[in-house]
Amino acid sequence: MSMKERILNKESWISYGNSLRYALHCIVRPFDGFWDLTHEKRGSMAAANTIVVVLLLTNMLRLGFTSFLFYPVNWRTVNLLMEIMSFLLPFVVYIVANWCLTTLFDGKGTLKDIYMGTAYAMSPYVLIQLPLIVLSNVVTEEEGAFYVYFGIFSTVWCGLLIVASVMMIHDFLLGKALGLLIFSGVGMLVIIFLLVLFFSLISDGFSYFYSLYKEIIYRFY
Repeated sequence: MSMKERILNKESWISYGNSLRYALHCIVRPFDGFWDLTHEKRGSMAAANTIVVVLLLTNMLRLGFTSFLFYPVNWRTVNLLMEIMSFLLPFVVYIVANWCLTTLFDGKGTLKDIYMGTAYAMSPYVLIQLPLIVLSNVVTEEEGAFYVYFGIFSTVWCGLLIVASVMMIHDFLLGKALGLLIFSGVGMLVIIFLLVLFFSLISDGFSYFYSLYKEIIYRFY
């Protein structure tokens, strides 16, 4: 089916809507939700991509519209690209690190399964943070404890859902899932180190050849 046919296909839109709504089932019934997400094909890449995009938009809205009392922002130092990458890069690196360790831990999840499970597990962040943006502009500083508590709650909820997604996607018990998450954290540090080293070598190589080019130009011209 071509892209145009998919866009115009009513059944495709219904399937997309069902897979997107399934995120609500995953966050309240995570164990059977994440199992069916991948093993019964209840999720979709389109819905997972949508959640990730909405997550990025939520962070941008939080940056721009949260009350200065609770989230002070110095717009002179804000770089929107860096704000996007500060979420997107750890998200992608975690997925790659988790996938790289699946063989070592005898995990059953594919790269696609891990991506979908992680994206669906981040749904509470959107559902809680968007109302908090509005709430921050109507409550006083003394009432701001509610803003802080709900913000922490959204993060903890997402963390618990990620643990549940790892357990169900890889068919692990809790201890093994926590072990995989710890090693995934170590793997993220290794990947980031290798990326920094790679780009540092590229930068040094570029600087060397550029300085060599300038030396040749100065000597002959």
